[in-house]
Amino acid sequence: MWICSELSCELLKLVIAAVMGGVIGFEREVHGQAAGLRTNVLVCTGACLLMMLSLYIPVLYRDVPMADSVIRLDPARIASYAIASMGFLGAGAIISGKGTIKGLTTAAGIWLVTGIGLAIGAGFFLPAVTCLVLSLFVLYGFRKIKKYLPRDEHTLLTLVFDQGREHLEAIKSFLETHRITINFINYYLDHQTQTLTYKLRLQAKMDIPWDQLLAHFQELAGLQQISWEEATVP
Repeated sequence: MWICSELSCELLKLVIAAVMGGVIGFEREVHGQAAGLRTNVLVCTGACLLMMLSLYIPVLYRDVPMADSVIRLDPARIASYAIASMGFLGAGAIISGKGTIKGLTTAAGIWLVTGIGLAIGAGFFLPAVTCLVLSLFVLYGFRKIKKYLPRDEHTLLTLVFDQGREHLEAIKSFLETHRITINFINYYLDHQTQTLTYKLRLQAKMDIPWDQLLAHFQELAGLQQISWEEATVP
């Protein structure tokens, strides 16, 4: 009877781990992240199983005399390796682009889900539930707050003019009126196509009025091409 009761408790831990991992995975899935519902459920359940295994191994070898045996038991060893191995899985969720690195929240979520699974496996239910609630508040609540926080945006603006058309001072003046800082300017003169290219690295807050900038630059004489792209963060 005691064995059945203990077995039921261990199975319940796995179910709870799957549910908690699924809750966080659902949020990631809804927002289109690669590590979504299934990944988080598997990670949390697997971490729970590894933690239970860590706690079971000393029980399995409790009758072995440690003084005369080469067996050295460390219940935390498997759990520590589980946390370390999640770093490789989290790295796969990180995408590095020009100026930004995406997927850090998902990678941190995978690491957190591993911790929740280990905590459930150890019977640390209340801290695991508290961690789940706090993580959901961060994932959902901070997403709404984030858009109101001021944040710098780095952009590479390219303007191509007919050769002989000098508009740099006018461009600088117009950008300054919109509180856009120019970090550096590159010039490129092509004698074959008779064009002059400006590449300006801009720094400003996220609410850059690109529609107004585009309308203004189109009024400049000799403009052939205009483009902008995300720039690396200095």
